[in-house]
Amino acid sequence: MFKLKLHWQVFIAMSLGIAFALIMGEKSTIVAPLGTIFMRLLKMIIVPLIIFSITSGVASLGDSKTLGRMGAKTFGYYFLTSILAILVGLTLTNLIKPGVGIELSGIGGDFDPATLHKPDSLGGILIRMIPLNPIRAAVEGDMLGIIFWSILFGFSITRLSGKPQEFLTNFFDYGFKAMMKLTQGIIALLPIGVFGLITTAVANSGLDIFKAVGKYMITITIGLSIHFLVILPLIFFIFTKINPIKHWKAMASAFATAFSTSSSGATLPVTINCVENNVGVSNRTTSFVLPLGATINMDGTALYECAGVLFISQALGIDLSISQQVVVVLIAFLASVGAAAIPSAGLVMIFIVLDAVGLGNHPGAAVIVGTMLAVDRPLDMFRTMVNVTSDSIGAVIVAKSEGETNLYSEK
Repeated sequence: MFKLKLHWQVFIAMSLGIAFALIMGEKSTIVAPLGTIFMRLLKMIIVPLIIFSITSGVASLGDSKTLGRMGAKTFGYYFLTSILAILVGLTLTNLIKPGVGIELSGIGGDFDPATLHKPDSLGGILIRMIPLNPIRAAVEGDMLGIIFWSILFGFSITRLSGKPQEFLTNFFDYGFKAMMKLTQGIIALLPIGVFGLITTAVANSGLDIFKAVGKYMITITIGLSIHFLVILPLIFFIFTKINPIKHWKAMASAFATAFSTSSSGATLPVTINCVENNVGVSNRTTSFVLPLGATINMDGTALYECAGVLFISQALGIDLSISQQVVVVLIAFLASVGAAAIPSAGLVMIFIVLDAVGLGNHPGAAVIVGTMLAVDRPLDMFRTMVNVTSDSIGAVIVAKSEGETNLYSEK
C-alpha cells in the first residue's frame, strides 16, 4: 500500500473491511477466505518457530557454565517479573471481563466445549509437559510437550563441546533466522488478513464486537500500566534501594525507541548504550543480561497473551476452569520466552496459548483474533516498552548484586 507503515495499512484494511461488510451485508462473506488463509499461514509456522526459537535461545548460552551464579540471578528475575505480569493480566481480565456479552452468531460451528483440555491438577499439568513422543507432539501441536522438549534439547547442546556443539548451535540459529524471515513475510500480509477477518466479524456480529475490543484494549493498557508504573519500580527499589525515577530518566531514549519500533531486538543497541553509559552497568553484565532479556524476557507479551486468551474464551462464552487458567499462565510464560523480538510477534504466540487449552480450532477464535490484530499496534508499542524496561531493570539488579557500585554516578 504505497509503502505505508504496517500499522497504517492495517488501519486502512480495517476501515475497508467494516465498510465492505456494512455495504454488502451477507454477501461480504465472499472475502472470508482471505482471513482463513492468513490464519492458516500463522498457524503453519507455530511448531517450527517454537522448536527453532527456544532451542536456539537456550543453546546460544554456550558453555553450560554460563548458567552459573549470574545466570541463576538473571533467570530468577525474568521468571519473577514474567509471572507477576501474567498474574496481573489474569486478574484484570477476570475482574473486568471484557469479552462477556459478545454475540458471535453463526460462527460457533459444531465446537464442543467438552473437547477443551482439562488437566486434573498441577501435577497433571507437569506430567502433560513431558511428551512420550516429541515427533508426535509436534504433529499434534502439543505445545507443552514441544516447548519442554526444546528447552531440554537446547540445554543438552550446551553440554557438548567442540564441533558437535558448534554445528547444532549454528543449525538451530540459522533455522531460527530463516523462520524469522518467514514470520516477517507472513506478518507483511496482515492487512489482507485483517480485511477478511474484520469483514467476517462485522458481517456476523455487527459493530458490537468493537465495544468488547475497546474494553479489551483498556484491560491490556491498565495491566501494562500497573506493571510498568508499579510492579517493576517496586521490584527495582526492593533490590537496589535506588529511586526508580533515576532509572526512568537514564533509559528515556531506549523507552522512546522501544515505543516507536515495537521491537526489543531493534531497541537492543540503544538499551545497551543507556544501561552502560547512563546507568553505569559494566559491559560484562550488560553483554549477558540484555541480549538474553531481548530473547526470552517478554513481560508485556506474556501479560498480553494471558489476557488475550481469557478475553477470547469469554467472548466465545466458554468458562475456563482454574486448572485451565493455570495452563494459560504456564504456556503464556513459556510462549513469551519463545517470542521473537520483532514487531507483532505476539500475533503468532497467542495461538500457542489457545491451542494449549483446546481453543485453537474454534471457528470463532480466528474472527476475534482478527479483530484484536486490527487494534494491536498501540498495544504492541506499549508492551515492547514494558519488555525493554524489565530487561534494563534486570541488568541493574544483577549488577548491584555483583558488587557494582558506580550506578547512576553513585560512589
